Amino acid sequence: MPRTTQELYRRGQYWLAWDRKRDGSLRSPYLAIYWYDSARRRERSLSTRTSDPEAAKLVLDAHFAARERGQAVCPTCGQPRQGASGYLLADAIANYQLTVGSKRTSADAIRARLRHVLNYVASLPDVAVRVADIDEDWIEAFRTWAAKVPVIAPNGEARVRRPGTIEASVRALAAAINEAHRRGHVIAKAQFTALAPRDVSRSPVHRSDVAELARMLAYSIDKKRNKRCAPLHRFLIASIATAARPDAVLDLSTKPERRQWLSDRHVIRLNPEGRRQTKKHRATVKAPWQFAAWLDADAETKPGPFVPVGNVKHAWATMAKAIGLPGDGEAGTKLIRRSIAQLLRDRGVPGDELELLLGHRQMKATTDTYAPFKPEYLASATREIEAIIDEIEALVPGAFCRSDTGAAPNVIPMKGAKRV
Repeated sequence: MPRTTQELYRRGQYWLAWDRKRDGSLRSPYLAIYWYDSARRRERSLSTRTSDPEAAKLVLDAHFAARERGQAVCPTCGQPRQGASGYLLADAIANYQLTVGSKRTSADAIRARLRHVLNYVASLPDVAVRVADIDEDWIEAFRTWAAKVPVIAPNGEARVRRPGTIEASVRALAAAINEAHRRGHVIAKAQFTALAPRDVSRSPVHRSDVAELARMLAYSIDKKRNKRCAPLHRFLIASIATAARPDAVLDLSTKPERRQWLSDRHVIRLNPEGRRQTKKHRATVKAPWQFAAWLDADAETKPGPFVPVGNVKHAWATMAKAIGLPGDGEAGTKLIRRSIAQLLRDRGVPGDELELLLGHRQMKATTDTYAPFKPEYLASATREIEAIIDEIEALVPGAFCRSDTGAAPNVIPMKGAKRV
């Protein structure tokens, strides 16, 4: 028989309790997950590695969801069980986020997309929506509802939710339902089809020329704004130097353990050590010599995130308005990546180099390990980016640190700036 432990929380056959010795003292400072193993005829436990009850509950929830198997179909006869269609959509979403979504590099995006679905469910007369209820008509009603709910920007401005954003929620919902099917909670996979991004998203057509890039940098180093624009300035120069996606720029760090900045070869690994590559591949690129000076200075004095905040959208929006960038989704933070790509294409950079730089093409694993250290790797692209930086520097002296002049790095003080 199992010994008695004081339960703090339970999910199914698993419960949460302190791991105590017979005299009542704690055997471990961490809460443990307990269950009775009928095959071994004894109680078993697993440490949650936390002493916080709320955090331990989340660990138990994830443990339960990962091991729970549904009974939608009889394993003997293959027929649907009675009541198999009653699995709730909210449970499917919760279990998906616990077992799959929270482990993805895009966990925050998945959570936000599925939150829109849950908000729609909360707006319905009956919130007990079953997975079996979700069909094309239900999804179309969700699309209509979501289109009427505005997106509120950090500065308080409201804008219409774009079809591409809505469809991202539909794709996330399909993934949650398909995972529920894989685990045996529901009989069938998602009974609806998410629209392809090309069918719902309008790609921005505006591209910045060198003069407009220079105006962005001029705004960011304006002494009147002082420290307020320091993170934006760093975001701008890193984006121009690497043509990386905004999330990769914000993730760039000079910490040695992340192995992103290889100074001796001027190589930047946009994908840090230990992070799994996703469909949006993060490339390994060569650092323009002007940008290498910044990275070397950071690595020597204060290794850490190159952009010391987690988001520059508010600063970007203020800058965009101030210098007259087009609105209506034409000039978001990805504008620099698109603009550098266009400038390089116009300057004759070979298409294969451009694809490698942008992460649109990947090499074989062995080639990818050694190619970036060869002089010819992305040589044309890097040379043209250096030329673009020189042209910006000519228009806005001090926008980039020109180390060949012997001047000290034009680093705006970062005191007080923290990642959020």
